[in-house]
Amino acid sequence: MHLVYPAVLSALLFCTGVYGVLARRNAILVLMSVELMLNAVNLNLVAFDAWLRDSLHAGQALTLFVIAIAAAEIGIGLAIVLMVHRARGTSDIDRLRDTSEPAMDRFPDGTGLSGTDPSGAAPARPDDPAGPAATNAEAGA
Repeated sequence: MHLVYPAVLSALLFCTGVYGVLARRNAILVLMSVELMLNAVNLNLVAFDAWLRDSLHAGQALTLFVIAIAAAEIGIGLAIVLMVHRARGTSDIDRLRDTSEPAMDRFPDGTGLSGTDPSGAAPARPDDPAGPAATNAEAGA
């Protein structure tokens, strides 16, 4: 097996991933670019393992390990991006670079983490004819 073809394809995939990390501003697209880079590494590992004809198949075993780590990384990364998007209202990396921390007691729409409004009153029932104003007045009385 010629090693040139998988190596060139792997290099192209890796360079595409590096471009995505450097050029994209959306955090989810950056995570996808990192996954593309990891898949380029996996392709290289499998190609070199097949080229060496190793009886231990260390390249394939390491590839399975990298896939498992990548799955955990993307799960944790997406959870972080989701929580940052809820807290700040954006997943744009340039907008997230400021050092000011938002108040983590409520989401951008004004609801609290426990489902209450900022005044601490319980949320209004949808079938309540008086609406949220009556609910807040009852909570204060």
